[in-house]
Amino acid sequence: MDYYYPGIVLLGPRQVGKTTLAKAIAARHPGALFLDLERPADRAQLTEPELFLAQHRDRLVVLDEVQMLPDLFTHLRPEMDADRRPGRFLLLGSASGALLRQRSESLAGRVGYLELTPLLASEVAAANDLSELQQLWHRGGCPLAHLAPNDLLAYAWRQDFIQSFLQRDLPQMGVSVAADTLHRFWRMLAHLQGQLFNASQLGQSLGGASHTTAARYLDVLVDTMVVRRLEPHLPNVGKRLVKSPKTYIRDSGLLHALLNIASLSDLQGHPIVGASWEGFVVEQVAAHLPEGAQLGFYRTAAGAEMDIVVQAGRRSLGVEVKFSSAPTVTKGFWHARADLQPTRTVVVAPVERRYPLKEGVEVVPVSAIPELLAELG
Repeated sequence: MDYYYPGIVLLGPRQVGKTTLAKAIAARHPGALFLDLERPADRAQLTEPELFLAQHRDRLVVLDEVQMLPDLFTHLRPEMDADRRPGRFLLLGSASGALLRQRSESLAGRVGYLELTPLLASEVAAANDLSELQQLWHRGGCPLAHLAPNDLLAYAWRQDFIQSFLQRDLPQMGVSVAADTLHRFWRMLAHLQGQLFNASQLGQSLGGASHTTAARYLDVLVDTMVVRRLEPHLPNVGKRLVKSPKTYIRDSGLLHALLNIASLSDLQGHPIVGASWEGFVVEQVAAHLPEGAQLGFYRTAAGAEMDIVVQAGRRSLGVEVKFSSAPTVTKGFWHARADLQPTRTVVVAPVERRYPLKEGVEVVPVSAIPELLAELG
């Protein structure tokens, strides 16, 4: 992709390593220009963006936290059209909604979009090392939390991240919702991890806020890439389908910090443990989706349910998630499988190796996810 487009937009939540990666890339390009748009001195250099960008046309220009200057894309468009050499710009952002809406302003065809996720199981855990996998699940994928010397410091870092994100980062992005209100809403979503989003119910729990207000709060957290809104898979199966989305705190470590779960032993005895594991698996699947594949879940009013459905053209993968070393599935799973008839069906569980559950259904570890999704591509 970087050899085709004049610009690349690298998206990802705060503190996942976008800046570190961008600086490493810039170091390989002599004369590269790096501007952090959170710094007033760097923003000041773009007071006249057309003149500034034209002056540096022969250099790689890296713009960090580009959502801080939402009008900048308007000025990037003519500059990219003036010189369409591939890889001229690397734009980093922590707010997908604000950035992706700029496409209509028209960088379509001029930039490619990539997402940098928190650390994944395929990156940090040995193939079937359950202890490494548990640490990643417990602490989450933010590098500074994952690499902390102990669980206490990892937990303190995540609590500090939450406060900084709400009190500093969101206001800088133009979000005007009170930090305490959004913190309460975020914690409510944590308690409802993996459940259907009910805006009216959440609004009432916030003290009588309207359903539109609750939906707006959700948009903020989805756009800033800390919450995933998983839409239902809606095949034409002649059944009455659930059409509300499910929500997940994207980073399992932040989920646990929002719920004041400080240790792995506390997590394993907590009522949220199954939903937390499900959200962890959802993120592993989302990070390895083949190009153009759709991610969703399936549920009917009659109770047929599949936790994750990946559709890639005519091929599909059905995934049930169980936090058990000897998982079993319900009738609803078998009904969903009969409705959807996926190309392949698996149950993802904390196990060390694959084994057949029943004909056509296999129990697999998290480490199998990349291979399973590659088969759909």
